[in-house]
Amino acid sequence: MPELRTARLLLRRWRESDLEPWAAMMADPEVREHLGEPLTREQSDAVVAHMRADFDQRGFGWWALESRESGEFLGRAGLDAVDAGMPFAGVDVGWRLARSAWGHGYATEAGLACLDFGFQTLGLPEIIATTTLANVRSQAVMRRIGMVRDPAADFEDPSVPEGPLRRCVLYRSPRPVPGMIAS
Repeated sequence: MPELRTARLLLRRWRESDLEPWAAMMADPEVREHLGEPLTREQSDAVVAHMRADFDQRGFGWWALESRESGEFLGRAGLDAVDAGMPFAGVDVGWRLARSAWGHGYATEAGLACLDFGFQTLGLPEIIATTTLANVRSQAVMRRIGMVRDPAADFEDPSVPEGPLRRCVLYRSPRPVPGMIAS
């Protein structure tokens, strides 16, 4: 499993020591605001087991996100294959951070590292990102990392019950053309 390093972050393999802070994050109603009900410890442990298995199988997925300076667990970031049954296909970039890590630019920094890995290492032609219509903070990160909203591709998430979390937006980032200078 490759690790990614940025100026401030380490995106790395999940450790047993991550389970407790991850569970605390997944039980936090503010962290779960755009994701649904808080998770139990058992549910959050199962999510980590699933993320580990996916990464081992595909060679990419969700990394644990750590501060390089303090070693503190900050959340997760990575790339994920879009689930079957969605109205689109591809690889999705994303992040989920503990509340204490909000507002420090970590999601932007991790998102850029994940895009670079997806394009440079995996050779992906495009990477997408999705979130709920109301999640303006995540949409701001998507714009900061150079993604562009595709309003024609906005969708109702079939895996979510009727309600405010069902309406989602889709952002896209095509593979950069070598030698192109950004304006």
